[in-house]
Amino acid sequence: MRKTPVLFATRAILVTYKVLWVVGALWITVACTSGGGGRSSAASQDGRHVPFKEWQVIDTATGQPVSLDQWTALLLQQDIIYLGEEHHNRFHIDAAMTVLRRLKAEGRTPVLAMEMFGWDGQAALDQYLSGSEMNRQEFLEAVRWQQNWGGPFEDYEPLVRLAKEQLWAVDAMNPPKALVRIVAKNGLAQAESDPMMAQWGMKNEAIVDDPIYRTRILQQLQACHGGGADSFYQTMLEASMVRDEGMAKTLAHRLNQIRSGSDTMAGPLVSYTGGGHIQYNLPVPKRVARRLTDQVRQVSVYMRSFEVGRIEELQDMIREKIADYLWLTPVSTQGPPPRC
Repeated sequence: MRKTPVLFATRAILVTYKVLWVVGALWITVACTSGGGGRSSAASQDGRHVPFKEWQVIDTATGQPVSLDQWTALLLQQDIIYLGEEHHNRFHIDAAMTVLRRLKAEGRTPVLAMEMFGWDGQAALDQYLSGSEMNRQEFLEAVRWQQNWGGPFEDYEPLVRLAKEQLWAVDAMNPPKALVRIVAKNGLAQAESDPMMAQWGMKNEAIVDDPIYRTRILQQLQACHGGGADSFYQTMLEASMVRDEGMAKTLAHRLNQIRSGSDTMAGPLVSYTGGGHIQYNLPVPKRVARRLTDQVRQVSVYMRSFEVGRIEELQDMIREKIADYLWLTPVSTQGPPPRC
């Protein structure tokens, strides 16, 4: 797995008394204008003529596009597939649905893990997926959607609906928001003595302070939220570490379950998060690999709104290997995400 130590960003960091919500949107590559259908543009990659267009999958190791059939064959060999989205971009949901349906068509039973759900909603999520008579509103209340994520559930409902129809498991990836808020407010050292850390199994977890991760996160915190005290940046960094470590813990636990089972068609594990959690394979993928005793086959896919005016940024992302694959999609109907 590639681990290129290049800049990744933070997004929507709230003030000290609020939680670090999403560490992720890549600020140097965020789109700025709305996109049309099927647009393309020619670009040069290492002297080769490379056309960029919507729905193209690009292998960042070669800078060349790959066909969906060719790519599906590779995805079938993985233990974990990381899909990194721009939040609330329905085209990225469509892309994820394409991956899941292709896995199903090959006889596989994928497990979906979603950043949008917190651990404190897992029981309700399991109940809903199992065919409970719980209605939609009851489900959203029981799963603590507003507390842990917020925003329109409709944006992510197609993934949950597909899993429910196919009887697939869905793992809530995120530590509860209240737990992350404690770290963001008080710092990790003080938070470790809080009962919530023990309640959610994080008290004795190794929250690894990776120096490359630390450098990149702090750079982006300061770029997007300049003028803060050092203590503010430190607690926000630590909250980010707890979130990513918690999500890695969820994935490693599920992968060990899949490996210990007898179903040879179970998996792969499909992780669906904001793109910031997979950029350069640093935030979550590296932590997952560290947690597993056996080698893990994993691949990262960064989904990116395509804009004709941003070809140079795409070339930078490919050259710097923002992920193993770059998947170009139309810009969201809500417009491009903010830089910070």
